[in-house]
This record gives sequence, C-alpha cells and structure tokens, in this order.
Amino acid sequence: MIERYLLRYFLAVVDQGNFSRAAAHCLVSQPTLSVGIAKLEQAVGAPLFLRSNQRVELTEAGSRLLSHARRIEREFNLAEQAGAQTAEIQTLRIGLLTSIAGAPVAAAVAACPAEARGRVEFIPGSERELLGRLDAERIDVALTLVRPGAEDRYAAQPLAEEGYGLALPADHRLAGRETIAAEELAGETMIVRRHCEALSATSRYFVDRGIRPHFAYRSTNDERVMQMVAAGLGVTVMPLGYQWPGMARAALRDFGERRTIGLLHGPRAIPLRDTPPPMLRALAVAFRRA
Repeated sequence: MIERYLLRYFLAVVDQGNFSRAAAHCLVSQPTLSVGIAKLEQAVGAPLFLRSNQRVELTEAGSRLLSHARRIEREFNLAEQAGAQTAEIQTLRIGLLTSIAGAPVAAAVAACPAEARGRVEFIPGSERELLGRLDAERIDVALTLVRPGAEDRYAAQPLAEEGYGLALPADHRLAGRETIAAEELAGETMIVRRHCEALSATSRYFVDRGIRPHFAYRSTNDERVMQMVAAGLGVTVMPLGYQWPGMARAALRDFGERRTIGLLHGPRAIPLRDTPPPMLRALAVAFRRA
C-alpha cells in the first residue's frame, strides 16, 4: 500500500527540482525525504529518479507514476473538502500577480457589491511567491499565469490570453503606428520592467536584431514605468492590456510572446472552481472582457 505522504514527497521532488528543496518544501529533513522516496521506489518496484549533482530527472517509471500521483493528490484534496461549504472560507485571500494590469481587477471589484463579495483580501506577489503561498495555503486563489501542468496541480481556470507590445510616449515619432519593427528603435532609450516574465525573450529579440539600447530606468513597479514612458523618458515592452494617459501602444513586428492569465486554486479552494463566489465570478467576467 502506498501512503499519501510518499506521493507528496515524490511530487515535491518533481516540482522543486531536487531533494534539498523538496525536503524544505515538505518541512522534513533531506534524509527523511530520501528514505520516503526509497520506500516509494520499493513499493512500485522501480527507480523513479535519475539523480545528478545539478537536479533530478524522472525515469520512465517515474513519468508513468506522475500523472497518477497528481490525480490521487487532487482527489485527496477534494475528498477532504467533501461536504464543505464555500462560506467556511471566512476571508477569501486572492493572490495578484504584480505584472497583471490592475484595471480589470478594479473593474471586477466595482462590479461586485460589498454585500456580495464578502470579506476579501488581495495579496500581490511574483509568480513564484504566489505559487509558494498557494502550496502553503496562505492564499486561497491566485490570479496569475497559467502554465502547462497547472490544471492537475491547481485546478487552473484560464481566463484570458494576451500578447506583448511596445509602450511609447503619445507624442513619440512612431506613435500611432499599429506595428513597429525592432530596427526602427535603434538609438531609442528603453525602460526595463525587471519583473516581466517575458524579459529574457524581449532581450533576445532585440539582441538578435542588433539593437542594444541605453536603459534609463529599471523598475518592478508598472505604474511608475508607465508614468516614465508617458513623460518621455523612454519606451518599454509590456503586456498589451496596460494602458495609461499619454502612453501609446503598438505591436512589435515578429515578437510572438503570449501569456495565459487565469485562476489557480489552493488545496482548500479547489471546490471554488465549480462553485465560485461572486468575487471570483466578477474577476472571470472582467478578464474575459478585457
């Protein structure tokens, strides 16, 4: 018989990438986790991981076990919630990815009367921070990026897909154009959004085209970035959902990066995917319209 904690150890190693981080994630010592993995390998009758100094990789047997382990863990979570009422979550804690535009969130709040939304707490964070808080049950739901594998692990609910484009001052010589080529930005001053999930792809896009701009400002605050763009300090690349007075938007030619935004659910909140409270319904409507 395979006990649940062994599957949780196994999933932690897969998700964290090595044994030491997995042990910390599970709040056990590394030797304890290693013994657990050995017991699981004995139970299934085959090695589950190929170990190296850098990270671990799944064996064929490990790959076969992975989908079953995720499904079993999800069913455990659902079973623990059987008969639970949505009202048991006294305060709905919603994590907000800091690189998501705030306008649709504000629209959702405005569309959801206070008496309907109940007690809600919005908690901003990076993608990594939000996933950690979901796993630790410090938030119930995260409005963040939906990546492959999120469906099984977090009962993901995709809401919207958007691309990235150029943000430039409204009085810029290229403002008003629908599409701008990288070569047209030679000599331009740029602003860096340090928290952008597409930062590496953006850098490669310009370097591959021989564009090496001067960077006048680096920030993790999108409001300040847009203020600086509107003021004429420089141009930047950001999701197309961002708008600001005095700032124009345009597509970047041959820049195909896109992202999917949606809701990820923590263990206690998985039932909310099928029976969402008013605030989550309002968020879904706002982002699908955005």
